[in-house]
Amino acid sequence: MGVPFSQQVLKSSNAAKRLGVYLPATPQDFQDKGITRAALEELEKNPPAWLDDLRRNGPHPRPVVAGRLGISIAGLARGGITDPLTTEQINELRDDPPAWLIAERDVAAKVRDEESRIADKAAKDAAKRARKSSE
Repeated sequence: MGVPFSQQVLKSSNAAKRLGVYLPATPQDFQDKGITRAALEELEKNPPAWLDDLRRNGPHPRPVVAGRLGISIAGLARGGITDPLTTEQINELRDDPPAWLIAERDVAAKVRDEESRIADKAAKDAAKRARKSSE
């Protein structure tokens, strides 16, 4: 018999990832110890001031930065962004996008269009198979 799901302990790096925050910016006690799934759920439901502040102002981890800029994590790397950014820095990039960001947004839009096309084709193929099997 294992540990109940709610009492399983996550490493602080995994908890930070689930919360969408940059681990080195979290309080030291959060970094030093694991966190149970129940405690993580409580942080998500009732975030303390430090968590609200990190989510609002940053620094933000790469997946959050990429999402806010509308590009991929690889696009960030191609643009030379390897460090976490604050909300202010992200807003500066949004307000006056450099050429690399404009190009990466175009790439991301093309990828989304292609993924949509593939999903539509798969749905049509599945419907066609369902019709054939019901005949």
